[in-house]
Amino acid sequence: MTPLVVAAVLLAAVTHASWNAIAHGIRDQLLAFTLVGSGGALCGAVLLTCTPVPAAAAWPYLVASAVLHIVYQALLMRSFRLGDFGQMYPIARGTAPLVVTVLAAVFVHELPDAWALSGVALASAGLVGLAVWGIRGAGTRPHWPAILAALATGLSIAAYTTVDGLGVRASGSPLGYIAWLMILQGLVIPAYALATRRRRLLTELRPLAVRGVAGGVLSVFAYGLVLWAQTRAPLAPIAALRESSIIVGAAIGALFFKERFGAPRIAAAGLMVVGIGLMLHTG
Repeated sequence: MTPLVVAAVLLAAVTHASWNAIAHGIRDQLLAFTLVGSGGALCGAVLLTCTPVPAAAAWPYLVASAVLHIVYQALLMRSFRLGDFGQMYPIARGTAPLVVTVLAAVFVHELPDAWALSGVALASAGLVGLAVWGIRGAGTRPHWPAILAALATGLSIAAYTTVDGLGVRASGSPLGYIAWLMILQGLVIPAYALATRRRRLLTELRPLAVRGVAGGVLSVFAYGLVLWAQTRAPLAPIAALRESSIIVGAAIGALFFKERFGAPRIAAAGLMVVGIGLMLHTG
C-alpha cells in the first residue's frame, strides 16, 4: 500500500460517494441508473479506442463481473428507494470489506497480516456502527426490506470486488478491462428502461441527462482507480480503504439531503482513520 495507491483509492472513495449521491438525488431510480449506465458505457467506448483488448484469461472474469454489477445496481436501486441515503449507503458499503477479506483469503490466497486484518476489522466496525446508529437514531422501527436490500448490495460488492481483482490482474490492461466492463454492464439497465418505458423514456431522461451522465463518468473514474490499485496491492485493505467513501457519503447526506450528521458519525470517521493507519502499518 504505497502512498500513490492510498491516494488513488481515497480519490476513488470521494468520487464514488459523489456519483451515488447524484443517483440517489434523482427520484426515479430507473432513470438515474439508465443515465449512469449510459455514461459509463460511453466512457468505455471512448477508452476502447486507445487501450489494448484484455487478455483471453480475463474474459470469464469480465462476464461474471458484468452480471454481478447488474445485480448490484438492481439491489442498490431498491435500497435507495426504500431507505435514506445516509443509512443505506453505509450498510451496503460497510459489509463489503470483511467479506472481501474472507473471499480474498480463500480464492486469491491473500491473507492480511495482523496489522492489516486489525485495520480492516476496526474500519468495518466503525462503518457498521454508523449504519446501526442511523437505524436506531431514526426514532422508528427498522425498515427491514431496506436493510436486507442494503446487506445484499454489500454482498454483491464483495463478490464483484474479488472477481475484478482476479480479472484485472489477468487482463494485462487495466484500462482495457474497465472499458469492456463498463460496456458489458452499462447497457443492460438502459435496455431494460427502453423496453419498459418506450417512447416516453427520452422525454423523461432529457431534464436529468447532464446530472446522470456526469454520474456515469464519475463511476468509471472511481472504479478505474480501484481496479488499477488492485493490480498493485492486496484486495482486502483496498476494499476497506475504499469504503472511506461512507464518511463522504454521510457528509453529503447531511449537506444535500438534510440527513443528520452527529457525534456517532464523527466517531465512526475516527475509527475509520485509525483502521486505515493500521492497514498502512509496515511493521
